[in-house]
Amino acid sequence: MPPKVQQKSKEQKMAAAMAGGKSKKKKWSKGKSRDQNANKVQFEEELYTRFMAEVPKMKLITPSALVERLKINASLARAAIKELEAADQVKRVSYHHSQWIYTRASKEE
Repeated sequence: MPPKVQQKSKEQKMAAAMAGGKSKKKKWSKGKSRDQNANKVQFEEELYTRFMAEVPKMKLITPSALVERLKINASLARAAIKELEAADQVKRVSYHHSQWIYTRASKEE
């Protein structure tokens, strides 16, 4: 049988219990942050000419594709697509409130 270990007194146990809670409080992490893109909310002259040159030639035209390529706001992309559709430069393939799908207008002779 191993030798007996001297037990602590009540005061020593109380002091040890009180001292244990004095560690620093855990800090919450800030969480993962996404990079915010500062997309344009209005067309500038140069950007508009680039839009009118590139977009009618694209095979797949969606608001999200315009946001990626031209770095514009999604609401601006939707308004621009409406303008192209009114000018018969793009043709609607599918329309849903969450995603619009257009393609270039075919040249009919």
